[in-house]
Amino acid sequence: MRAALEEARKALDRDEVPIGAVVVCGGRIVGRGHNLVETLGDATAHAEMQAVTAAAAAIGGKYLNDCTLYVTVEPCTMCAGACAWSQVGRIVYGTDDPKRGYSRLGASVLHPRTQVTTGILASECAELMSAFFKKLRA
Repeated sequence: MRAALEEARKALDRDEVPIGAVVVCGGRIVGRGHNLVETLGDATAHAEMQAVTAAAAAIGGKYLNDCTLYVTVEPCTMCAGACAWSQVGRIVYGTDDPKRGYSRLGASVLHPRTQVTTGILASECAELMSAFFKKLRA
């Protein structure tokens, strides 16, 4: 999760919503990403999408069932769907997203075998988000 937080800080440095993600497979990071929505002008350029795409390229296949996605904020429905299609084996996220997180719709958005762990470094992940939106509103 610390590597995902590093990615989130990269997003923050670019004035992007500070969400970061890494995909780990076989004990090593095979994909990294942070939000690039504003930079690329692309609503789909979420951290998870960047990390999953990089991981698939690194392992040479579209299925990530032996991989873990670490992400600082609960994935949105779009990213949860991408995780389902790529059959991510496990998702670990820091802080909840009650407004846009996939869990609003239920766990059935994910692949049935995907395991989920929440609350890892939650306060650090939430603080990045709070600081970003506080600065945005100032």
